[in-house]
Amino acid sequence: MTHLRPLAGVAGLALLPIVLTGCGQGGAQRSPADEAAARVQAYLDAMAAKDVDAGRSQLCAPAQAAFDAAATGPNGDFADHFRVPRATITDVRSGPDGQQVSTAITVAVGSRKATRPLLFTVTRSGADWCISAEAPGGHTPKPATAP
Repeated sequence: MTHLRPLAGVAGLALLPIVLTGCGQGGAQRSPADEAAARVQAYLDAMAAKDVDAGRSQLCAPAQAAFDAAATGPNGDFADHFRVPRATITDVRSGPDGQQVSTAITVAVGSRKATRPLLFTVTRSGADWCISAEAPGGHTPKPATAP
């Protein structure tokens, strides 16, 4: 069975960039705005997929208890009675408590759809970034600057 050890080592090395990237250590460092957008996009993807564990993993530890209590409730982000056909990040900017990520989330119940703005606050926690708050509303995207 010793002939399998080199293959196990190669498999472990192949996974190393994935593991390091997940820890925020792989490749070039991203800007705070890019880190915040990546966290919120992962949360939005989890909402659309109804993957509660993936959504929870994007939150800072203090926000997880409230998430656990409300996520699958009637008005929770992961409620069974609605689907999320579209979720878009519309703006990312620095705020007093971290990066503020504005989104437009379309929720559908049967044939009825409604799009609502949600504002996520993303902060640094140790070596990683996490969503520390979610609230109704958001920022209007900044106008593009002319060259």
